[in-house]
This record gives sequence, structure tokens and C-alpha cells, in this order.
Amino acid sequence: MAVYWSNLLFITLGSSGIIFLIAGYIMLKYPPKNINHFYGYRTRRSMESKEKWDFAQIFSAREMIKQAWYMISIAIMGLFLNPEEMFSMFLSIGFIIFSVVIMLFKTEKKLKQKFN
Repeated sequence: MAVYWSNLLFITLGSSGIIFLIAGYIMLKYPPKNINHFYGYRTRRSMESKEKWDFAQIFSAREMIKQAWYMISIAIMGLFLNPEEMFSMFLSIGFIIFSVVIMLFKTEKKLKQKFN
């Protein structure tokens, strides 16, 4: 049992994945109705029109949920691999940043395709 709680890859990516999963689900079920600067997927392109805003909220929420499952999967693999602590930390932070970048890239690309 102690192996789970001392495995930094499992803890960091697992908890981040759960947070992404919950946030994505909330955004999918309760997307912001109006363009705002506080809640939702907020980029210059997504805030140009109501139609783009509504599309971006749903698409980005689905992407966030996908990225969450990838994080959780890698966290579970980390239990079996049990990498060194420093490597786990860099891998976790790197994968979280990579996931956010992928989500942003895919959403912006889809917005550009659909509305240009």
C-alpha cells in the first residue's frame, strides 16, 4: 500500500487527471452561456462570436476529458514502472503541460477549420 502513496508519477498525474476529468465534465454539462473572461475556454478566437464561443466550450471540454484519461492511464502505468522521484516529477509536469498544449492546439485548429 505504501508504494501507491510514494509514487510521485501516480499521485501527480492521477490527481491531475481526475481534476481534468471533473473540470471537463462540468464544462460539458454546464458550459458558460455567454462570452466572459472568468469561466470556460477563453482565447481570442473563441471569444470572437457567440457561435465560436459555444462550439469551443463543447469541443475543449471533450478534449479535456480525453487528456484526463491519458493522464490517468499513464499514472496507472507509473504504478508498475515505479520510476525515480525526480524523473517522475519532470515526466508528470511535462505531460500535464503537453496535455494542455494539445488541448489548446486541437481546439484552436478546429475553430479555424470550422469558422474560416
